[in-house]
Amino acid sequence: MKSPKFIDEALIYVKAGNGGRGCVSFRREKYVPKGGPDGGDGGDGGDVIIVGDRRLSSLLDFKYKRNYVAERGQHGKGSNWHGRNGKSVTIHVPVGTLIKDAVSGEIIEDIISDGQNILIAKRGRGGKGNAHFASSTFQTPKFAQPGEEGEERHLKLELKLLADVGIIGFPNAGKSTLISRISKAKPKIADYPFTTLKPNLGVVRVGDYADFVVADIPGLIEGAHSGKGLGVGFLKHIERTSIFIHMIDLSPDSGREPLNDFDIINNELYAFNPDLKNKKQVVVLNKVDITEARAGAANILNFFEAKGIKAFVISAVTGEGVEDLVRYVAEEVMKVKGILYTAI
Repeated sequence: MKSPKFIDEALIYVKAGNGGRGCVSFRREKYVPKGGPDGGDGGDGGDVIIVGDRRLSSLLDFKYKRNYVAERGQHGKGSNWHGRNGKSVTIHVPVGTLIKDAVSGEIIEDIISDGQNILIAKRGRGGKGNAHFASSTFQTPKFAQPGEEGEERHLKLELKLLADVGIIGFPNAGKSTLISRISKAKPKIADYPFTTLKPNLGVVRVGDYADFVVADIPGLIEGAHSGKGLGVGFLKHIERTSIFIHMIDLSPDSGREPLNDFDIINNELYAFNPDLKNKKQVVVLNKVDITEARAGAANILNFFEAKGIKAFVISAVTGEGVEDLVRYVAEEVMKVKGILYTAI
């Protein structure tokens, strides 16, 4: 059975309900030859509301349904009968969804918590019936108000994952293997580039109280910031993370140069968003279960430590060094959150 497709952008149209018309009517009763006006008001239209829902992880639903129109209010009737209000429409989106005006590009709201909601299109008010306009000097008004138009707008939804830690690195560096080992996430794992075609989220539990959310960001390559490979579609997911785990492949079979890879990935991050330079990075030298990789690990580790960059030597496959890495990252996450951390 295939897993649901990950969709992180969508364009939708929303339209609040129009207000119902007010009614022009006069009493027509036996023995009351000159009955007064009794036209009722129109009902209000329905609103369109967007609400964050932590149960959702993709914008897939918006691939199949793109128009959201609330119900219009009913028209007023005689005998001062008020039209029924239209039903509102509630749109559920994943937590982490950025709502933009599709025309201007203006950011309207950032949905960052479960249950957070925003009135995105306001209802049209119902028009007043002619009974409202009668007075001692004007007893037979033959007009009523039309209902107001409900607001409408075109929206762009962008999902950016909410994670404390983002695992970055070239394709096949071992990111999916690491997240599967330290959390309950079940990413697809294989030994060819771009195995991961969607970001994976996992919750890492450390001791009884400390935990953090980690995102395995699909493999980046040189030119990603300009759309090459998987491109900016996944780069945007790292913007919300507090800390990066930068995985470097030490395997001689990869044909890669570890320190050059480190520079290439960082150049892509900073070209995409210069503010990413302010985020803490923890370097992880992976695949030391391979003899040749272990032999060269010490020199590379010394290089990063000399530059004041915290680095760990691990094997995501065997678990070597992973526990120390997780404890350190948990401590750093707690610092960012302003939570007093007690060694576990």
